[in-house]
Amino acid sequence: MSYPQQHTVPAAPVPLWYPYYGAPIGEAARRFFKKYATFTGRASRSEYWWWALISGVVAIILNIIISAGATVSDSGAMVPGPGAVIGYILLGIWGLGTIIPSLALVVRRLHDVNFSGWMILIGLVPFLGSLALLIFMILPSKPEGQRFDVPA
Repeated sequence: MSYPQQHTVPAAPVPLWYPYYGAPIGEAARRFFKKYATFTGRASRSEYWWWALISGVVAIILNIIISAGATVSDSGAMVPGPGAVIGYILLGIWGLGTIIPSLALVVRRLHDVNFSGWMILIGLVPFLGSLALLIFMILPSKPEGQRFDVPA
């Protein structure tokens, strides 16, 4: 018995100005870099959290490189060796290359939960500010956040 072939029509790509709800990891990473310094519009939870995972994994890998490159001095203390210096350089390049788009992503995520992007400044409050931003990033999208959309 043979079954008829099912043809699926590919869904239209989600425009960059619109949040991609349920974005897969690869698309979330592409959108992160395509919207490098875009502080307008919105970002879905999946766009934000997939990037947070990617960024965390890269940071762990770079820290492993730094730790593996450390050497032990005569006094028994760990000192940076040549491998650690390379790790620090890579960490610096990574940090400089992703700081602006990371801030833009947080602002767009705040827009998606209907907060002003200026709420990012709450992160400057020691400990409680970071906790508040974490809670804001977890919140579900709100339809009122559409006021931040800027169709291209």
